[in-house]
Amino acid sequence: MVAFASSSNDHFYYFAYGSCMCPVDLKRSLGENTHAYVVGPATLAGYRLGFFRRSRLRNCGVLDVVADPGSTVQGVLYHLPWRLSPALDLREEGYCHETVAVTCNGQTYDNTRTYSVISKTHQEIAPNEWYSSVVMRGAATCGLPEQYCWELFHHIHSLQRRQADGSPLRRTA
Repeated sequence: MVAFASSSNDHFYYFAYGSCMCPVDLKRSLGENTHAYVVGPATLAGYRLGFFRRSRLRNCGVLDVVADPGSTVQGVLYHLPWRLSPALDLREEGYCHETVAVTCNGQTYDNTRTYSVISKTHQEIAPNEWYSSVVMRGAATCGLPEQYCWELFHHIHSLQRRQADGSPLRRTA
């Protein structure tokens, strides 16, 4: 993982918490290898994860960050060239930019871009196996804490099980 001292005018910091954590999957959308742009595992304080959007392309629930003062979200910090910004925005259709501060390798990165769902569903929607595997692969590949990976895995499995059983899923608020 590469450490960058500060953001320059030709790059921006991006915090990924869903399928974009996986550099291989991100490469599909951005058109070039993204491994070199990984700064490392990062923490976003004051938010929690939830599957509060149905992706029309993936036909399943996809991840979102929701403000929650007592929670944290683990993800991957990238230092991307600005030329990739339009392709990233296209990939994140249905989401809007949000500027956050994340901690990575003991350093705080202010003015970091992340994306949050514009029109959240009232309840979580289970992800499909393909999306789940991409998210988990990104979490493991980029070195997110093992405990967090297990918690994410169990949450995904729980949503999938409840959806299969027809039970209600967690609400946004």
